[in-house]
Amino acid sequence: MRIGTGYDSHRFDSEKPLWLGGVLIPDHPGLTGHSDGDAVAHAVIDALLGAAALGNVGSHFPPDDDTWKDADSMDLLARAVNVLEGAGYQVVNVDVTIVAETPRVGPWIESMRERLGTILTTGPAAVSVKGKSNEGMGWIGAGEGIAVHAVALVDAPEGFPDLWS
Repeated sequence: MRIGTGYDSHRFDSEKPLWLGGVLIPDHPGLTGHSDGDAVAHAVIDALLGAAALGNVGSHFPPDDDTWKDADSMDLLARAVNVLEGAGYQVVNVDVTIVAETPRVGPWIESMRERLGTILTTGPAAVSVKGKSNEGMGWIGAGEGIAVHAVALVDAPEGFPDLWS
C-alpha cells in the first residue's frame, strides 16, 4: 500500500461555473484554471499520482498545453486513474477536505462521492468528502476562493518491493 497527498487552490471567477468533485454547484462563481477549475479533481489527481510516484496533475496535463484548455477535470481524473492502473496500481480509498467559506458544500457531498467513486472505480463507500470553513482567516476566509486537500491510498502492483520484510 502507498499513500499520497494532493492540494489545489483556485480563486473564484464569476465568468465560469463552479465544478467541485464533478458536480455543478449552482448559483455560485466558478474557479479560475486552465481546465474547468475543479479543485477537488485536481487535488485527488495529485494524491493518486503522488502515491504511485508518477508525477502530478501539471506533468500529465500541462497548463500551457491547449489540449487541456477548459477540459472536464473528471476526464483528467479518469486519465490519471488509467495511468495508475497501467502501472499496476489500484485505488483503495480517497479522503477529501474542501476549505471554503462559500459555498457550503454539504448539500452536494453525496453527489461528489458518487461521481468520484464511479471514476475511481471504488464506489462511493471508499470516498470521503467533507467541507471546512477557514474561520474567516486569509484569502479563503475572505471568500476569494477555495482550497482542497486530498489523501489517497493505492495498492501497489504485484512484485512491488515490500519495504517491511
